[in-house]
Amino acid sequence: MTVGVQLGTGDAGKRYEVFHTDCPARDVVDHVTSRWGVWVLISLRGNDLRFFELRDSIRGISEKMLAQTLRGLVQDGLVWRVVEPTTPPQVTYGLTGFGREVGEPLTDLLDRITRALPARVDD
Repeated sequence: MTVGVQLGTGDAGKRYEVFHTDCPARDVVDHVTSRWGVWVLISLRGNDLRFFELRDSIRGISEKMLAQTLRGLVQDGLVWRVVEPTTPPQVTYGLTGFGREVGEPLTDLLDRITRALPARVDD
């Protein structure tokens, strides 16, 4: 029997059944494909950003939604977070190796979509 996409093996050899509602891999997929998760991963692909730089790079996201999205991505091991002990604290985010690996096909998808769209006419 071949292993399909829905059945995978984690580092410890434990099998993941992604179509099962309590599969931990499903939570990661939900965070990555959430409304803002994709944009956070794509925004961080070039360099590390502070919270407000990241917010400004993603038009339309509120501070609350950015904080929630980052919390999930950090928890999943896709994004790292460093807090500098200054007043006020400066918080910087960047992609982990896993985050770069997951973000690469998302960047490719975005590139394919933007290449396929007709040329944009600016007013």
